[in-house]
Formats: sequence, C-alpha cells, structure tokens
Amino acid sequence: MNGKNPIITSIFTADPSAHVWEDGRIYIYASHDMDPPRGCDLMDRYHVFSSDDMVNWVDEGEILRSDDVTWGRPEGGFMWAPDCAFRNGTYYFYYPHPSGSDWNATWKIGVATSDKPAEGFVDRGYIEGLGGFAMIDPCVFQDDDGRAYMYYGGGGVCHGGELNDDMMSIKGEMVDMVGLEDFHEAAWTFKREGVYYLTYADNLHDNNRMRYATSDHPLGPWTYRGIFLEPTGCSTTHGSVAEYKGQWYLFYHNQAISGHGNLRSVCIDELHFDENGAIRTVRQTEEGVRAVQADSAGGNERTFYPVDGCETGGDAAIVATERGTFTVVGMKGTSSSCEFREVDGGRGGRAALAVRYTTGERLAKLRLVVNGADCSLLNALQADGGHTSLTVRLDPWAVNTVKLAGGHGDVRIEGLSVEWLD
Repeated sequence: MNGKNPIITSIFTADPSAHVWEDGRIYIYASHDMDPPRGCDLMDRYHVFSSDDMVNWVDEGEILRSDDVTWGRPEGGFMWAPDCAFRNGTYYFYYPHPSGSDWNATWKIGVATSDKPAEGFVDRGYIEGLGGFAMIDPCVFQDDDGRAYMYYGGGGVCHGGELNDDMMSIKGEMVDMVGLEDFHEAAWTFKREGVYYLTYADNLHDNNRMRYATSDHPLGPWTYRGIFLEPTGCSTTHGSVAEYKGQWYLFYHNQAISGHGNLRSVCIDELHFDENGAIRTVRQTEEGVRAVQADSAGGNERTFYPVDGCETGGDAAIVATERGTFTVVGMKGTSSSCEFREVDGGRGGRAALAVRYTTGERLAKLRLVVNGADCSLLNALQADGGHTSLTVRLDPWAVNTVKLAGGHGDVRIEGLSVEWLD
C-alpha cells in the first residue's frame, strides 16, 4: 500500500523534522502555516504527527503556541521551523522565536520540555548566547557516543556547536560551518556509515533547492557534495532525513494543495545513496512512499455523533438524504454553524475529532471551535464522503461542545467522530 503526497492535509504544515524514538514510532515535528494566510509572521501552534507504517499518520495535537512563551515577541506569531531531541527520559523541543517586536534582529532559540514525545511540553526559556539577526532553524544531532550538537542559521550563515548535558546550553562557542556552498537556511545533520551529512536550502531565487555536504566530524570542516532535491514548486525549501525500518526517507514540503507559498504541506519520498555515499537526486512523487510493517494493530474506542443531534445556526440546516441519513447544508455563510453538544471526552485528554463531509469545492474549509477555543481552520478538500481531522484536548465526560463554523465554502457535514487517545 502506498501513501499519498502531501501526507498531512487537514491543516497546513511545513519544515518537517523527523525522529524515531524508543517506542518504535516515527514522529514529525512541523511548523504550522495558519490559515487564512498572512505570511510567515502568522505561523503558530506547533503540531506533532506520528506513524508506525509511514503511510497512516496520527495528528498528536498541538504542543506549543506563542501565547505560551512568556519571553517572546508581544505580538506573537513567528513560530518557525522546530526540532526535537531526547535524553535521559526528557524530550527537548527547540524552536526559533523573536524576543522583541523588531523580529528579525531578536531571534532566540527557545526550549520546551516534556516526558512524552508529543504532549505535555512546557516552555523553559531560551538558550543563552544564541540568536540575533536571521539566526533560525535549530537542528540537534546526537552522535553514537551520546554527545549532542546544535546547528542553526539563516541569511547565508550556518553555525554549529556542542550542547552541554543539560541540552539547554552550549559547551564553549558556536563555530562557522566551513565548506558549505551557497548556504541559505534549514540546516539538518545526520550520520550514515560513519559519515556525517549536513543538508540545507540554497539561495535559488523563489525556488530553493536542497544541497548537502559531508564530513568525518560533526562540526566539519565540510566537503560540498551537490544538489539532491530540485525545487518543489514552493518559494521555500526545508527538510529532514531519517532512517526508519531499514529505509532512508526525505521529509520536505510543497504547496501542492493550496498553490500558495504561505500554505504549505509536508511530503515524504524515499532517499537513496550511491556506493560511495553520495545522495541520489530525490524523485518527488504524488503517490508518496510504500507502507512498512506496522508494529501494532487495532485502534482506540470511537464514538460517532450524527448531525441529526446537533444544533445549527445562521443559514445552516439539517436535511434528510436519499440514503436515509442526515446532512447539514447551508454552511457557505459566515454566520452558519453546526454545533455538537455533550461530546464525550472519556477520562479527559487528547482526542482525535474527525469530521465527515462532502464538498465539490477544491479548497473548502471549516472553522473548528472546541469548548469556545479556536482550533484553526480545517481543510475539507474536494471529496465525496471524505473526512478531515484534528487532535485536540477534551474535558472529562460528556460535557464538551464542538462547533464547526462556515463561511469558507460549500461543505455538507455528515457527522463527527471522536477517538480517545488518552
């Protein structure tokens, strides 16, 4: 079975950082392009996605937003490309964020921690001594000997340095990564067969490519090796490389769904090497990668809420279908809504909300509001009998209210499915 690119279609995501943790799953830590687009200044609300077969991806939910960052830019936004690392029972989530209104001159590298890979993160401040003009895109690489290294940079400058055991401070000083040709941003480091690889985006105008260099030391000097990803049709390029169950993969983004450079979507394709260790040019595909053997079977308990039990507002109305079921129509208006009450949150915690719908519009959307809190626009891509989902936090027991607001296209809602994850 093959997946399909892009792999995440419910919300717009970019800058994927992929890691395999001790539970055997692969996780993607991605930035989030907020919709409707205003630009990169609006990026916020980091989500994490996981899989055990490379094809079926679970939205693990939101883990951090700019409102949680007490030291950050007062206007919020600017939550750009993140990364994550694990050491001694703690997950460290690294993200770039400005500390002042003069955003491009006040970048810091923030750190949030948790004892779980995809929830419970609490901001711990930022790494002292790092930041300044255009210094973004943190990447953390942990070597076989347990030593950890951080790389970051933008505007043509890439720095690297070793982290202390606390994973929140630099041992010594950061140094220039020497030998990179036409570096722009998006540094990522991995190791294969004793060789260190550093990948990055170049400066090709309006259509960055991905280049790479190799070294026999994690901090270089580096030997430039070439281009391995041609433009994706998007004005930016940012990716990561990970091995999962014996196969190497490239994680990147494009704008195939939206056609808009500020509404991007994560993709995956296979990565292959020549006998001399050179990375072959990645073949970008629409069919994506093949499924690998999943580690477990089965799923969590689910509850389905049909629309004949919801409350409508504005122009929305419940009508019977020829199949003997019901559907909500009239969701084009901005005042239209469909509200499910007494939604069961189980014992409380994370739950995947899946909206079943039909629409004839390619980029129709629904605004998801849970217990009065805005949870972003959900894509309802052109489909007959499709579904779109997002993971949120619900209160315990049947006390939750889930509202789907219209005004973003002609979407006919058929029901709401709730899967308890905690």
